[in-house]
Amino acid sequence: MQHAKAGQGTPGQDIPDLRLFVFALFFIFGGITSLNDILIPKLKELFTLSHAQAMLVQSAFFAAYFIVSLPAAGLIKRFGYMRAAVIGLLTMMAGCLLFVPASLSALFAMFLLALFVLATGITVIQAVTNPLISILGAPETAHSRLTFAQAFNSLGTTVFPYVGSILILGSLAHVDPATLSGPSLDAFRRTETQMIIRTYLGLAVVLAGIAALVWWRRNRLKEMIFEKVDILGAFDLLARPRFAFGAACIFLYVGAEVAIGSIIVNYLMQSDVLGIAAEPAGEHVPFYWGGALVGRFIGAYVLRLVSPGKVLAFNAGMVVLLLLVSANTAGAVSGWSLLGIGLFNSIMFPTIFALASERLGPRTADGSGIICMAIVGGAIVPLLNGWAADHVGLKQALIVPAICYLGILLFGLYARRRATALDAA
Repeated sequence: MQHAKAGQGTPGQDIPDLRLFVFALFFIFGGITSLNDILIPKLKELFTLSHAQAMLVQSAFFAAYFIVSLPAAGLIKRFGYMRAAVIGLLTMMAGCLLFVPASLSALFAMFLLALFVLATGITVIQAVTNPLISILGAPETAHSRLTFAQAFNSLGTTVFPYVGSILILGSLAHVDPATLSGPSLDAFRRTETQMIIRTYLGLAVVLAGIAALVWWRRNRLKEMIFEKVDILGAFDLLARPRFAFGAACIFLYVGAEVAIGSIIVNYLMQSDVLGIAAEPAGEHVPFYWGGALVGRFIGAYVLRLVSPGKVLAFNAGMVVLLLLVSANTAGAVSGWSLLGIGLFNSIMFPTIFALASERLGPRTADGSGIICMAIVGGAIVPLLNGWAADHVGLKQALIVPAICYLGILLFGLYARRRATALDAA
């Protein structure tokens, strides 16, 4: 029995406290996701991994988007945005708690399992927040509003890596794990992962508190529910060229952004770049994400004045240029041109999402589920980039994200005009 339209809230609702709630969720899931960039060099040393093996951290994390996104859209339809958010927060908490047995077991596979469960919860939150912020205001300003909300995501990705680099990378030992074996190696790994445990236990406590708060306010949003949900029916949206192209670009964008963020620490440590140690290199990661923070505040204003497609194409072109500069220079120029990519990444996800979702109407939740599935690019592109880095070097491997941004540039040019009735047919 249908109580309302596909789990959607009523478009145009203006509820300030709910906007603050959505901003807080963007901050939290963005920050926790960016901690992967700090975990990678830590686990790479502890388990003596290659670049490609270390990227399994991102593969385990972002694979959840592919597997869970459509069920997450179904949760929204069946229970509504607020209750689905509680489910997502509690799942994130469970993922954080799994870091305890992962450390005690001293097994890399257990860390991957913990990351997958954590990402499952984040996938649900992502499926909730993107369409929710779109309906909390006028449809014509959805691009700008989503970009502004993403700025809080960037705030999280700026703050968390800096604190995480101090807590997690700051404890990197001077012992070479490659010289240890058997029980001594397991004991070393358990000792070195204690700060990881404390960090994620703290996050679990915070997530439990937020879940309780959201449950208390669960009836604040006027929304309608389906008792029967067909999640596979969402795939027919891919018959719309604009939506399909946009979903493909989410795959390319997330994959490229994560690939770059994942190699920053090791990239800056190279002797022909900045030649610095792991902890100070980790403390440079916030410059990458901080650029996205600044760019999103600027972009929220610019997108009200300039066609979103044109802004997207310009930014993608600038990223390709910066990648070429970084790959073909040395020293500070090479390092800072890579870090500067964050500024131009800023508006890409919300702009691609909004452009692809134009005129979806009551099928916005379905569209969000498909688009969130495309975030699986964060599992695949970094792995390809890591494989390339192992074979041709970190600098030459930048060709992988460069190809991704060229695809985004083309989508920006394609979608520079607003969606028509034909696009939505």
